[in-house]
Amino acid sequence: MPLPYHFYAALFCALLLLHRSHAQTVSVTDAGIHPDTYENVTARIQQVIDEAIRTGKTTLTFPKGRYDFWPDGAIREKYFISNTSTEKEDSLKIRTVGMLFRNARNLTIDGNGALFVFHGKMTTIVLEHCENVKLQNIHVDFERPTMSEMRYAKVSEGGVELAIQRDARYAIRDGRLEWFGEGWKTTHFHAVEFDTTLKTMRYSNWKPYANAQATEIAPGRVHFKAAATPKPGNILTVRDIIRDQVGMHIRECKNVTLEDVGMHYMHGLGIVSQYSENVTMRRVTCAPRPETGRIIASSADFMHFSGCRGKVTVEDCRFSGAHDDPINVHGTNLRVVGRPDATSLKVRFMHGQSYGFSAFFPKDTVAFVHSASMERFANGVVKTVDRLNDREILLTFEKPVPTTLEDHDCVENITWTPEVLIRGNYFTRTNTRGVLLTTPRKAVIENNTFFRTGMSAVLIEADAEGWYESGPVRDVTIRNNEFIDCAYQGGPGNAVIAINPSNKVADVKKPVHFNIRIEGNTFNTFDYPVLFAKSTRGLVFGNNRIVRTTELAPQSGNHNMFWFNGCSEVEVSGLKLEGEVLGKNIKLENMPKSNIKVTGSPKLTIE
Repeated sequence: MPLPYHFYAALFCALLLLHRSHAQTVSVTDAGIHPDTYENVTARIQQVIDEAIRTGKTTLTFPKGRYDFWPDGAIREKYFISNTSTEKEDSLKIRTVGMLFRNARNLTIDGNGALFVFHGKMTTIVLEHCENVKLQNIHVDFERPTMSEMRYAKVSEGGVELAIQRDARYAIRDGRLEWFGEGWKTTHFHAVEFDTTLKTMRYSNWKPYANAQATEIAPGRVHFKAAATPKPGNILTVRDIIRDQVGMHIRECKNVTLEDVGMHYMHGLGIVSQYSENVTMRRVTCAPRPETGRIIASSADFMHFSGCRGKVTVEDCRFSGAHDDPINVHGTNLRVVGRPDATSLKVRFMHGQSYGFSAFFPKDTVAFVHSASMERFANGVVKTVDRLNDREILLTFEKPVPTTLEDHDCVENITWTPEVLIRGNYFTRTNTRGVLLTTPRKAVIENNTFFRTGMSAVLIEADAEGWYESGPVRDVTIRNNEFIDCAYQGGPGNAVIAINPSNKVADVKKPVHFNIRIEGNTFNTFDYPVLFAKSTRGLVFGNNRIVRTTELAPQSGNHNMFWFNGCSEVEVSGLKLEGEVLGKNIKLENMPKSNIKVTGSPKLTIE
């Protein structure tokens, strides 16, 4: 009995869709590239990438296994990347790129769990001028990280014996230890020590060992004749401070997603998203692979968002082992250094490590900012942008610039500012902050765990003096997070959450930040400080728990649970205290008591 016509029609459509799907998918095996060969695949994979983009493929796949990338055959491109290096540190700005995706559209790169192993100093992946691109099921690591790790195996009056982590490479010349790798040698040292008992990370000092007499007593075991007396079992991690490469660079893209990606080591700076729109990081693990035995996964930030817009989403990620901040979201303030005419300004990148990139585009709206007060006092619309040199830009505006603009004031691009969602992440093993956040758009930090971040778990600044990282906030919610023993190493007031703009005078009539709500969180803390806030209007600390812990000892000179400086419309309500909580007080500075309301809470002393 013949089958009905509609059966054959449906079968034909299914086969046609299957054919089209295969036609739009390319595998690296089609080019004869196979995993686990340990051969250098850099140039051949780049050819596959270029052809996939040229022919409009929608999926690029890698069979599961190991792929090795060397600098030989890699694309070398000049990229100015925010927060990386000065002219003296790296004048050329040449990035050695493992995989370059330029002008890709509607492309998914699926690693199927593949491991990409990089050699030497490389920027692993660059996405440039891409749209609707997704990286998924990929693991990235280095054969020899630029981080050297070692454990204090034995400490005695005669010196220190260090057990070198197996991936580190070293030599002893003239009695001095040198670190080296595949095509590099470390000369600028920065050290952080991990306490294996307390799980804390603190700044340390490599000099006692760099200058000490070194003797190899066995492979991977070095004795130093030094007066230092460190804690046996602790791990010292040493890196070169020069940020000449980055982990990944997302440059002037739109709609980029990383999903189920492992970034297990990144040199210089981590994943840097720069002037990109809509960036999503979902289930991204920034941590060493357990089988390596390492504890550090990045020599600086894990995720750095500079001048982005649309929405930045970081969700269900894990951050463990950074020598700097796991997440940093900011813009860039450029200082006014000249006024050629009524509608033009010459502006300058001020921080040594951030310059040269495109910070303005025609039709962008900017804010004119008094640097001393951090007050955004007027807006303007950019008409033309002329690059004068790597440091200076000539901006022409559609209307005359304000006559009230003062020397050293700044210009901030507020078109390129994102909405932010940071949700369901785990932060641990960092000596600095958990999240740095400065954006005027809606920002939510919720359902995260911050375990023993060295400094403030959340820091909101706004800066026209140091890093020139812009972005006074207007709508921030920090809710349902758990903070565990944070800020043992520093941060403004040693506070778990710090709001600390760079304005020189805190004036309640001229707030920098607005509308920050800290609600429903649990603060497990060993010390006095919980919240430090400066120059904020509309600050709510509601229905939070503060629980005393005792594994770490109190150490801050700030004996205030809350410290408000130049704030207004402050509310502390529904506070719950558990255990022998320290402080139970509120310090006010540059503001009257009428600017704070305390309700439904245990009695707190207001000073």
